[in-house]
Amino acid sequence: MKLTVLLTKPPYGSIQAAEAVRHVMGAVGEEIDVKLLLVDEGVYLAKKGQEAGTTEYTSLEEALKDIIDMGGEVFIDKASLRDSGLDREDIIEGVEVVNSYDISQVLIDTDKTMIF
Repeated sequence: MKLTVLLTKPPYGSIQAAEAVRHVMGAVGEEIDVKLLLVDEGVYLAKKGQEAGTTEYTSLEEALKDIIDMGGEVFIDKASLRDSGLDREDIIEGVEVVNSYDISQVLIDTDKTMIF
């Protein structure tokens, strides 16, 4: 099975990003072919040096690095990255910057999609 998790929400302020990361980690651990797509405010999940601040949330940066280290694929939308004011140097190593065509190909080639 091929699973794609699409994250559109920022990493802090709601549980959406944490739940997306939890599902991706579980899938990677079960050796499911999983891809994490970061679009819109979801791109902030890949930001280096994240600080949760006063949000009472735990930083998700290390969890994202663990996903990559375990063989999970993480893609970030180039247009969303630009719109967020971030660039390639601002995101953690191992996250691949892709365009909308590449994202559409990932979605076409998936069996199940989860949106957070």
